[in-house]
Amino acid sequence: MNKTMDTNLLNNYVLKAIDAFPHDLEEVVENLNYALSYNSKNVHALYLMGRLQGEILGDYEQSKLYFAEALAVQIGFHKIYPRYIQVLLWNEDLNEAQKLIDFALTIKGIDKGVIWRKQGRLLEINSAYKKAIKAFKTGKLYGFNDDFIYEINNEISRVKNKVKSISKTKKKHKKKKNKK
Repeated sequence: MNKTMDTNLLNNYVLKAIDAFPHDLEEVVENLNYALSYNSKNVHALYLMGRLQGEILGDYEQSKLYFAEALAVQIGFHKIYPRYIQVLLWNEDLNEAQKLIDFALTIKGIDKGVIWRKQGRLLEINSAYKKAIKAFKTGKLYGFNDDFIYEINNEISRVKNKVKSISKTKKKHKKKKNKK
């Protein structure tokens, strides 16, 4: 086979996997395996395999390996960063997530709103609620569609409600201590 035929066949497998994700997992896996057997460094196949491992199978360590390998091939592949950061958050690799967020924000052309949203979630996980709200608001500044703005507003509202709930709980505990 010549190189053009190999590339077309590889792209065909990758596109079939993308088209089938996440509805037909058997087809996704089959096509990704074919694609990676043709080219083990195909960034799209590695990215999708990372998503499959993390989002569908819940194997965060394996997902991290695929995402890291994809970034080693093409560090500017924008799609990877939000998904990779999310896997790090799910896996409670918070320091690693922070480093990836910091780096992602330096990449030209990346959706900074989405990355700031991940920053807000990381801060929320760390119970830094005021900083989380600030990060979400920064992300909102980079929002360019109503759906994203709506979702960010929901994030902010959720964190504010969480802060109110925590404040009420602290006040109740304080009153109980003072009665004793």
